[in-house]
Parts: sequence; structure tokens; C-alpha cells
Amino acid sequence: MQKPPPQSVDFALKQTSPNIGAGAVTGDKLSCTYDLVEQMQYLYVRVVKAKDLPGKDVTGSCDPYVEVKLGNYKGVTKHFEKKSNPEWNQVFGFSKERIQASILEVFVKDKDVVVDDLIGRVVFDVNEIPKRVPPDSPLAPQWYRLEDRKGNKPKGELMLAVWMGTQADEAFPDAWHSDAASVGPDGVTNIRSKVYLSPKLWYVRVNVIEAQDLVPSDKGRFPEVFVKAVLRNQALRTRISPSKTINPMWNEDLMFVVAEPFEEPLFLSVEDRVGSNKDETLGKCVIPLQVVQRRLDHKPVNSRWHNLEKHVIVDGEKKEMKFASRIHLRICLEGGYHVLDESTHCSSDLRPTAKQLWRPNIGILELGILSAHGLMPMKTKDGRGTTDAYCVAKYGQKWIRTRTIVDNFMPRWNEQYTWEVFDPCTVITIGVFDNGHIHGGAGGAKDARIGKVRIRLSTLEANRVYTHSYPLLVLHSSGVKKTGEVQLAVRFTCSTLINMLHMYSHPLLPKMHYIHPLSVIQLDSLRHQAVQMVSVRLSRAEPPLRKEVVEYILDVDSHMWSMRRSKANFFRIMGVLSGLIAVGKWFDQICNWRNPITTILIHILFIILVLYPELILPTVFLYLFLIGIWNYRWRPLHPPHMDTRVSHADAAHPDELDEEFDAFPTSRPSDIIRMRYDRLRSIGGRVQTVIGDLATQGERLQSLLSWRDPRATTLFVTFCLIAAIVLYVTPFQVVALLIGLYALRHPRFRHKLPSVPLNFFRRLPARSDSML
Repeated sequence: MQKPPPQSVDFALKQTSPNIGAGAVTGDKLSCTYDLVEQMQYLYVRVVKAKDLPGKDVTGSCDPYVEVKLGNYKGVTKHFEKKSNPEWNQVFGFSKERIQASILEVFVKDKDVVVDDLIGRVVFDVNEIPKRVPPDSPLAPQWYRLEDRKGNKPKGELMLAVWMGTQADEAFPDAWHSDAASVGPDGVTNIRSKVYLSPKLWYVRVNVIEAQDLVPSDKGRFPEVFVKAVLRNQALRTRISPSKTINPMWNEDLMFVVAEPFEEPLFLSVEDRVGSNKDETLGKCVIPLQVVQRRLDHKPVNSRWHNLEKHVIVDGEKKEMKFASRIHLRICLEGGYHVLDESTHCSSDLRPTAKQLWRPNIGILELGILSAHGLMPMKTKDGRGTTDAYCVAKYGQKWIRTRTIVDNFMPRWNEQYTWEVFDPCTVITIGVFDNGHIHGGAGGAKDARIGKVRIRLSTLEANRVYTHSYPLLVLHSSGVKKTGEVQLAVRFTCSTLINMLHMYSHPLLPKMHYIHPLSVIQLDSLRHQAVQMVSVRLSRAEPPLRKEVVEYILDVDSHMWSMRRSKANFFRIMGVLSGLIAVGKWFDQICNWRNPITTILIHILFIILVLYPELILPTVFLYLFLIGIWNYRWRPLHPPHMDTRVSHADAAHPDELDEEFDAFPTSRPSDIIRMRYDRLRSIGGRVQTVIGDLATQGERLQSLLSWRDPRATTLFVTFCLIAAIVLYVTPFQVVALLIGLYALRHPRFRHKLPSVPLNFFRRLPARSDSML
């Protein structure tokens, strides 16, 4: 394996200096409450309702709607059929940067088949519109008399509120924006900014203890009974009971994931394996989760007997048969676990499910999503490339989605969000996506991923504002590609330093994960189910946070096999071991007297430590302290980001990337599958050899006292007896001094042949000669 090349400059993090209010001394309220983004001025028009509108049709009725026009930009409300007192309550926002007109016109029109008739209008001078800054109360709407183009005031009034504000205004998220003028009324909901909350997830533990008085159809055979449990789309079953009687026992746990509110019950069935692929149901029961006990610690909950019901067919009709069969269960909702929907290595939340077990927060995380630039065209519209970009950030249970900036390769969002922080060793994930549903995308349309950024909070200094431009990198089957950059401002504010430092002494996960740990296979399966539940629930919101977005943020495919990731992890291990290897090389140079002065100083230090052993531990910790102080000068000044060198993404072979992006099960032709299988066999052979060598060394250690080689064991036990006597009569300091001086002896007293102990160890027997 070749070492990957250094990180490309184009893929590197860049520090920026945006014009934000953080740290600035100003009297503007916005700089205190919304200070991680650049101010963006908007002209807001709230159209509330109209009354007494005159009829324009021959029937004397009207189909009114409102058109808000500012220069070349105009927004339109929905229209009502035959209604003279309509209510819209809709907000329009016009970016001040794009305002070129001096007047704002609000038209009330009558929807018609050919040409829409003007009912009346209200005109405002843009320079006279008042300014509002939160937390001022919202501007109260007023009634305005409608006038025609000649200035006459016909019948009808319109209730409006018009003001100048910023993106901090509470009307901002729900407003129709002028930069999305091409989006129709039906598509507006898909471009708005929203905050989402993940559903509250619980683990359900079903402890199947035993059953009694089962009635199998064939009483002449020993029943092979198991229990099948189904919860939503999750189905688990116990093993076949070893006691093949009508009173079987299992004492086996089945684990499920469920989300509040509990809409579906738990279905249990006791089944008998009567054939190779044939099971007979001996009884069923249904358990609503609303009545299940909630457990906060490891104390067992009370068990209960549940009656089993069986349906039989009598004269073609399904009838319920009551009988005495029952099942013994212990069911609980586990509140002491954290339901994992993210990888533990980059999790944003580590709290248990039960709110009673939460610790107080230790600080606040603020994120300003400023802008992006250099975005690549993600789709084609009217013969040209276009991108409709929006951001999604996830931390804890809270997801945020910025508004979509339509048809812009350099979008400016300037939206700020806040999260409570309960653990500093957590990660916030920010993803940038292209909205594929603005113009009523086809049923199979997906929001394309533009890139992702992860920021670990423990790498941030408290109360410091980090403003950087992060590269957006996406791995394709053709290789890694930079799709643009996103500019973020991040601040982690620590409320209590003592509590935050105390968090480093606590376990990473809630204590139930250590008292009653779940197996790796269980955790993988439960995480998959949790991700599915979160994605389904968020995809039902309005606007929906789509499944492909949720799965990309949660790294749903991180467990899949990848040759590239395997190489990257190998180089990570080598990077960790490089320090030990460097120390070994340095010690070898000391032993070989490459630098005589250094070797003599090491001799002196060694003799001092042997004569005064109480100085050994203080010396070690003082040395580590000095290394830490020395490295402070070169501490990282920027938060980490996606690194193509660490990921081995820019040096991956095309076939390895094609394999990584292949579906599961594979869709590639047989010759490619054969080649990849042979490659895996080759790699597996090398791993097998290394594992075999490690096993051999361990078995040689065992054989020292196992008498597999009687002569070698005789020599070893004789040596141990002599060594015990010598070490008893010789002071330990003398022994340590002699061993150290022998190890540091001059090269002229060394031999190139292996040492006697090493020769002896290599001659010991192992079980490799017993392998087939």
C-alpha cells in the first residue's frame, strides 16, 4: 500500500472575515441577538384580508387575489371563488439589495378566464416605509381604501402591514421571497426554512420467559416451539426452546425500537416448527405499548402472564377459541439507554431517552450559515445548468433547514440557529443539498447531495467565533469532487467551565450501556431501525425533510464494506503506531551509540532513576507535561474538516470506488464480481497469515509451561528457579542496573546474531503444525 498524497490546497479549509456583528460594538439590537450572520434588509408586506369587494362578474361576484408588485418583482396570493371578504394572511419579502423601484404597489384583482380585472390598489412610497427591529412587537396591520388607476376610491378595503426588517424578523421563515419569484404558490412550501425535531425513540425489551399448557395439533411428537414478536416492520424471534414440551422455557431478550406516540401494539405469537418451512401458530397475544412499564435503571420490572388466543376455522368462519395456554413475559420501555441513530464516533447526542436522567446543559452552540460559492450545476433546466441550494444542520434532536435559494451558484442564506449543549464530545453535521422538488419534481426525484461538514465541539475554544469557508466534497464512482464551498460562523459558549470539565470524567454513553450492554449485532440492527423511523417521521413534515437527506446526514451507509475505507483505516493505524516506531528507532540509535553524547546522558539518567526509583513516575509525567507545553505552540487553530488525504479519497482506484457505490446485493457482471472476489481472497490471505503469526506467538508463550516440549519446559522451569534465588539475594536496583547497562552496551560488544532468549522462544512449539 502506498501512502496517500498530501491534502490538496483546493480541498483545504479557508479562514474568512465576513461582516458579522460578533465582537462589534454597536447599538443595533441585531448585533447582539443575531450576530453570526450578515444583516440582510427586507421589505415585508403582510396581506391579511379584504372586505366589501365589489363584484366584477355578470353574476355580481368576484374571485379575488392580491398581487404585490415592486419593480420587476411580484408575488401573488391564492384566489378565492366568489368571495367578497377573503382572508389570506400571507407575507411577502423583497430583498433590499434588489429593490430598484421607488414605489410599492399592492393590487387586488378578480380572477377571470381571459384577462383579470383590477378591483383596486394601494400604493406606498418605499422611502416612507417604517423600519422594525425585533424584539419590537409585530407591526399592527391597518385597513387601506382601494383606489383605481385614476385615483378614485371605489368600494372595498384591504388590510395590510408594510415594514422594513431583517432576516431576524419572525415573518422571515414563512415569507414568499423575491429571489424565488419563479416558484409557483404550490412550490413555496418546499423552499421555506424550518426547524424539525426527531421523534422520541425508546428501546423496547421483551424478555420471553416461558409458556404453559400449549396445545399442539399433533400430540404424538415433541413440539419445537419458538416465539415470534412483531412491532411495526420489525420482526424478531427466539430460538427453539431446548425443553421440547408443552411448557417450554426460553428466558431470552428481544429488543425493538419504537417512536412516540405509540401508535401500534406489539404482536406476539407462539409457533411450533412442524416441518422444514412450515410453522403452526399455537397462540397469539397483542400488547399495547401505552400500558408497558418504563424502566430508568437496571432494576428488573415485574413479569406478567398473558393469555394466548387461537383462531380456528369452523364451517368456513374464523372463530376465536379460548383455552388455558399462556405466556410469561417481562416487557419494559428502556429509558436508561440512548437510542443510537448516528455512529457513536460522530454522534450529536448521547443523552438517555428518559428526560428525568438528563443532566443540565453546559453551554450553547450557535451556528451562522452565511453563504456558499462556487457551487456546481446539479441539474438542467431550460437547457442550462442550475442549482437550488439549501442547508440542513443536525445537532441533538433538533434539525434545521434553511430556505432554498433558487437558481443561484452563490447563495446567501445568513440564517442563525442555536442549540443547547449537554456534552462537549459531540459533533454537529451540516449538509448542503440541491432542492429537486421546487417545480413539482417527478415522483422519483431526489434532493441531490452537494456536500457535508462535521464540526466536533470539543475542538472549539469556548466563546470564540470561528468563521471559515469549508470545502464541500462528494465522493462519486469517478472519484472525489469539490462541488463548492460553504461559509459558516460557529460559536460554542460555555456556561459553567467546572461542569464541562467534569463531563470528561463521565462515561460517553448512559450507564445502562455498560451495566446491560447490547451486542454489536443488536446495536447495528437497532440503529438501522432507528434511522428508518426518524426518516419516515421527518419526511411527513411540511416541508418534508426527505429520506435521502436524513440518511446522508446520519451516515446510514457508513458500515458498508469499502476498500478505500479499509486502506484509510490502515494508514490511520500506522499513523498512531508511528510514534512508537519513532521511539523504537531512537532507542536503537541510543543502543548503537550513533550520538555518543546523547547515549552517555541517557546512561546517567538511567543510573539516577535506578538509584532513586521514586523519581521514575514523576519524571515520566513531567516529561509528558513538557511535551504538551511544547506542542501548544503548534496547536490546531482551525476546526477539523473533511480530509481527502485521511479518507484516502483522492488516491482511490476507480474500481474500488465502483465497488463502494455498488448496490447491495451487487448489480455488476460476473467477471467483475469474480475479480473482486479474488482480490478479497488475496487480502484475506494476508490478514489470515498475520493472525496466524500472532496466534503462533501466543501459543509459544503457553508452551513454556505446558510440557509440549519437555526439554524446553525443563530448561525454562530450571531458569525460573535459579532466577528466583538470584533475585531474592540480589537487590532489585542492582539487577535493573545490570539489565539496563547490558541493553545499552557499546556496538563492539554486540553480535549480529539473535540473542539467546529470542532463539529459545522461536524454537518453542505452536499448534500451527496441527492445522489442516
